[in-house]
Amino acid sequence: MFVTFSSLFSFSESSTPKISIPHFDKVVHFGFYFGAVFLGVLATREHTKGFVRLKKAIFLMIFFATIFGIVIEILQLTYTTDRQGDVLDVLANTLGAICGGIAIKSYFSQKWALKWK
Repeated sequence: MFVTFSSLFSFSESSTPKISIPHFDKVVHFGFYFGAVFLGVLATREHTKGFVRLKKAIFLMIFFATIFGIVIEILQLTYTTDRQGDVLDVLANTLGAICGGIAIKSYFSQKWALKWK
């Protein structure tokens, strides 16, 4: 909900300080989607008590995170006046989601890691 709101809300008239680091927003996009998939898979594990297989949970989280990112960029392009849709944001979102899936898969694949069930 926070990501959706902050993606579609205009911050142009706010008095927030401006940070000028080139392409830093791509790092933020990557981090949000990495975290969303990582935490989403853990939430799926807790909610289903491990009934949903790990690979399926990872695939679903990556799929829905990617679709969500595309939809948000389209909404920014079409329904906001001062926000812009960006293909590079979609790429950063998708890479973050995939890396989050890889990280959670490796987390459950280690000898010392948690078991899925």
